[in-house]
Amino acid sequence: MAGYKIKKFPKSRIATIDVCEIGRRKHHIAAMIEIDITASREKIKTYKKEIKKITFTAWLIKAISLTLKDYESAAAFLKGKRRMIIFNDINVSMVVEKNIQGHKVPMPMIIEKANERAIESITEQISQAQNQVLTDKDIILQTKATYLERVYFMLPGFLRRTFWRYLIKHPNYAYSKMGNVAITSISAARNVSGWFIPVSIHPICFGISSVMKKPVVIENKIEIREMLNMTILLDHDVFDGAPMARFISDLTKNLKDGMGL
Repeated sequence: MAGYKIKKFPKSRIATIDVCEIGRRKHHIAAMIEIDITASREKIKTYKKEIKKITFTAWLIKAISLTLKDYESAAAFLKGKRRMIIFNDINVSMVVEKNIQGHKVPMPMIIEKANERAIESITEQISQAQNQVLTDKDIILQTKATYLERVYFMLPGFLRRTFWRYLIKHPNYAYSKMGNVAITSISAARNVSGWFIPVSIHPICFGISSVMKKPVVIENKIEIREMLNMTILLDHDVFDGAPMARFISDLTKNLKDGMGL
């Protein structure tokens, strides 16, 4: 008889499975881009020395949020069949990895008003979230589980997914719980060059891959540059192709130039 072992995964994984199931039904367009961030990385190093410690991730969140303010429909929620809701602020949902009872568990956090926050403030919030002690009773929507959220895990799958469908059909409630922008990263895989395509229920989602050094032709010369691979999921229900192209072009320029530094 073949040997095997059974491993129990944290409760938060159940919500992740449900989100993926609902996210597959979104009308997202995936854009896979490559951005030269050599100059921006140098600016971050200078910023750390002369002003205050910041992280690359915090700056990325700030630059993305500032760019989105010029393309607010990209982060809009569909309301019914013919309307959309555009919120004034960019609230970013991201994941930090926690060690809960010996398991590596991705736990979400919301960075509110990221377009207005200083990069230092975003850096500090991420650091606090990474160092916060959680238990397996903490789940996906908030830092600490409420009674109703604990009940969620006891429901059968079709009822749990009904909750997520209700959530995305009620933009005000969805925005309060998960923001309007998602950022997910596999930057820990430092030696992997490529893109990954995330699944999301947000209007717009950014999949951040590793930064790799690559040869690039600049003014007919080959130079070694630091390149960031990024996938962007854009909701075609609220955002059309031409604005998508302009947004991607402006975002690429802003990240290349070190926006906000």
